[in-house]
Amino acid sequence: MEQDTHKRRARLLEWSLTIAIVVVLNLLINVGLQLVVKEPTYEKFCPQTQILDNYSTKDSCLAVGGQWIEGSQAYPPKKVPAPAPTRPDGAFEGTPSYCNPSFTCSQQLQEASKVYNRNVFLVLITAGAVSLLIGFFVTASTAVSLGFTWGGVLSLVVGSVRYWSDMNEYLRFVLLLLVLGVLIWLGIKKLNDLQK
Repeated sequence: MEQDTHKRRARLLEWSLTIAIVVVLNLLINVGLQLVVKEPTYEKFCPQTQILDNYSTKDSCLAVGGQWIEGSQAYPPKKVPAPAPTRPDGAFEGTPSYCNPSFTCSQQLQEASKVYNRNVFLVLITAGAVSLLIGFFVTASTAVSLGFTWGGVLSLVVGSVRYWSDMNEYLRFVLLLLVLGVLIWLGIKKLNDLQK
């Protein structure tokens, strides 16, 4: 009975160490990445001023790289028993024209974010692959081996999810094919070695 308790305790400690390695490894990769590669921020591309200008004309809006959205004239209301709301000058109300002054800088931020996400993807995929390989070749401790293996898997998942929407379809296919090939090779090579 005491031996069963000791085995359960040892397994619990192994899994605790494995989970801790997975979490700390991925935190380490991401914090290191933040130190080396700065994420683009809205404030850097679209600086906020204390006094906001009013861009009430199309020309003034376009001059600052804004996007002018034309308003629409509302159709005259149908005859209803109540009087239709009108402006003081008698014109029907519609949607007013307005300016989106941060249009160009927002597009620049989007483009910079795509490049940043691609770079993060490459780092996370590389770190995940290296971690997987370390996990398969570490034989001294099962917990450490599993920690590196699952840490690598998590890094691969996070990297892929982060860049998936911006990734070219052919790159997605090649990436999945490559990862599947490596996993099959590792499964055949290492798991056969463990069974011998």
